[in-house]
Amino acid sequence: MITWGEQVMSTNDDLVLSQQIENLLVASNPRGMQTIQSVLQPGYCLRTAQMMAQLSGTVLIATGFPVKGTFETDGPVGAAALYRVLLTLGGNPVLVCGEPLASAIQSDYRVHRVSTGLSGESEAEIRLHILNQAQQILSTYEPELIITIELPGRAKDGSYYNMRGINISDQVMSFDDVLLLANCPSICIGDGGNEVGMGNIADSLSCLDIIPCVTKCDELIIADVSNWAAHGIIAMLSKLMKKDFLGEWDNHRCLEYFVQHGSVDGVTGEKTMTEDGLPCEVTDSVIAQLRHLSGFC
Repeated sequence: MITWGEQVMSTNDDLVLSQQIENLLVASNPRGMQTIQSVLQPGYCLRTAQMMAQLSGTVLIATGFPVKGTFETDGPVGAAALYRVLLTLGGNPVLVCGEPLASAIQSDYRVHRVSTGLSGESEAEIRLHILNQAQQILSTYEPELIITIELPGRAKDGSYYNMRGINISDQVMSFDDVLLLANCPSICIGDGGNEVGMGNIADSLSCLDIIPCVTKCDELIIADVSNWAAHGIIAMLSKLMKKDFLGEWDNHRCLEYFVQHGSVDGVTGEKTMTEDGLPCEVTDSVIAQLRHLSGFC
């Protein structure tokens, strides 16, 4: 088995696989991600997997989209999947979360808690607090890579919005400045256009009925459900490293864990075993297809 930090070579077949994975991840197109996929340079899953395979230090994984005073199932499950793989490879992943997600999972994961809902302070004080918080995170961990998955991103007006166009700035963990100040690569995952990193394709998001994020990243991964993008990256990493990481993944158990710890479906707002309104079995099918594409079943 290839060890953490070892150089991983890729072939043209790997690029073909990456594009197959990328197409599968947006095949249903509920929020228009397939519509805007063409503006991304193909091979983004491969490039992301190569970055992950060649690291040797700390990786920050930020997630947690606020819904009804708690957090949605889409995002944390994918973050946990990436966290697990990085641990298996001998890395040092850290989940960066706001409340209540941070407190809910801190006994089972390495967690860095970030302030949320800074309403009541002056705009200047809020901005200074956010910048200081970002600088503290970077100086504490000195990350080699930053990943965000299903995390609200800053719009052009400086606020944060959900898919319905509702301002949720008073509930959000502001993480954009961590990416902007970091001296390491950033990978962002989203499924709607309002997540961190979507600034890479902001001009193409005008066709969608959303208020888009303008914050950019080094590599953007899109999917119909953000958790699926994490599994897609892991499928690509499995191919590169010749180890079936998805075969060892129990998606039902992980989803159940987060539901038991307070998460709700981001579409329905209900505490159910679903991701963006889709039953767990749909994700199981996607994972099975990813394993088939990567040659493990």
